[in-house]
Amino acid sequence: MNTLRNALSLAGMLALAGCTVGPDYHLPASAAINRPAAQGPLEVPAAIAVADDLPPRWWHLYDDPVLDALEEQALAGSTDLRVAAANLARAQAMTKVAEGAAEPEVAVDAAAERARLSGESFLLPEQLPVATLGSANLRLSYQLDLFGRIRRSVEAARADEEARRELVGAVKVTLAGEVARAYAGICSAQEEADTLEAAAAVQRDIALATRQLQAAGRVSVIETTAAQTHVDEIEALLPKARARAKAGLYQLAFLLGRAPSEYPREAARCHTLPQLARPLPVGDGAALLARRPDVRAAERQLAAATARIGVATAELYPQIGFGLSAGSSGFLKDLGTAPANSWGLGSLIHWSFPGAGARARVKVADREAQRALAQFDGVVLNALREAQTTLATYGEDEARLTSLRKAAEGSRIAADQLARLRQAGRAAAPAELGSRANFLGATLREQTGREAVMQDQVSLFMALGGSW
Repeated sequence: MNTLRNALSLAGMLALAGCTVGPDYHLPASAAINRPAAQGPLEVPAAIAVADDLPPRWWHLYDDPVLDALEEQALAGSTDLRVAAANLARAQAMTKVAEGAAEPEVAVDAAAERARLSGESFLLPEQLPVATLGSANLRLSYQLDLFGRIRRSVEAARADEEARRELVGAVKVTLAGEVARAYAGICSAQEEADTLEAAAAVQRDIALATRQLQAAGRVSVIETTAAQTHVDEIEALLPKARARAKAGLYQLAFLLGRAPSEYPREAARCHTLPQLARPLPVGDGAALLARRPDVRAAERQLAAATARIGVATAELYPQIGFGLSAGSSGFLKDLGTAPANSWGLGSLIHWSFPGAGARARVKVADREAQRALAQFDGVVLNALREAQTTLATYGEDEARLTSLRKAAEGSRIAADQLARLRQAGRAAAPAELGSRANFLGATLREQTGREAVMQDQVSLFMALGGSW
């Protein structure tokens, strides 16, 4: 027992005398995320967004219970999230593997046999009798981490695990955005189909009135043919709108982890695009970069690459360990007695003198860390680019929608005025019907503008990193 205690004390002294080689991780001062321009406020177009923090579960801003339910169902059933969760679980297991290298290894074996041993192996001239032999052994070994190879391996594994955890968040951001996109497409397509059906009905009335005028000799066949052509053109747009709605439902089914036939029926009842009730909160650059999971994952990947420089460097130094063994070997009836018992305590030094290949592996690890830093900078700059680009597009599409709304309102007023004039006998039916058709055309353009704005909003939520 005293011998074991002394050995453990010696191991502790050696461990304290050792050092952890390789660079300690810290975020480089030159990293793009530390630049003042990356930490400053975003350029936010007036009236469409504010600098408030993005609230948790941003889709609640639309105040649409169906969308809320779809998002929760997607988070519970998405196959992409299951893949990301499995990757995280694997990374957690790999961390346990790395941590296990710092623990003592224990091995036990036992055997029994009926055998005749060679007399000459014991320098005896006579034959030995058949005997029942047995052995039982216990071995304990421990690797001294004098140069930090195990510590750096654990550090790298933990950073990889943290990066995988952030990538789960990135999948959630993408999933939430894709669900909102699909739902918006369904609502917009069905709203478009409703407007097209109304426009087709008006155009059929115009074609009928034109045929009546032709019968009375007041218009030519050219006007009649043109009116019917407009009917056919509008009716040709209806199948496309209905197909777009169906495609959106099937996309939703996939995002929710279901077969196409199991698409959410509640989404099929949406005929009006959801709208935000207030300007969109976007925060600033610092909040954006702190929130985006892909940025955090890239930073953790940089930490893992830095730790692996230490792993490669530690391979240049000796590996030192010690072991304790105890056992009993001999006649089966004598196992456990003094004549059959044995024990041993010793140390082991393993050192392969580093050649060019080992030194090159350190350079490889260093270059990998440089690559990870460049990738991290790229992710940071791309995050800022995505946010600013989407904000600019959102602002321009919102301005376009304002003009389209004015045009649609003007067409509505003109149609109402012509309807009153016709009732008073001061306007013909074709003129009123044509005005109604113009109004419905302007309504279609306004609906398209509203869908573009909502898609911009979803893109912006995704660029901002969502919020959970």
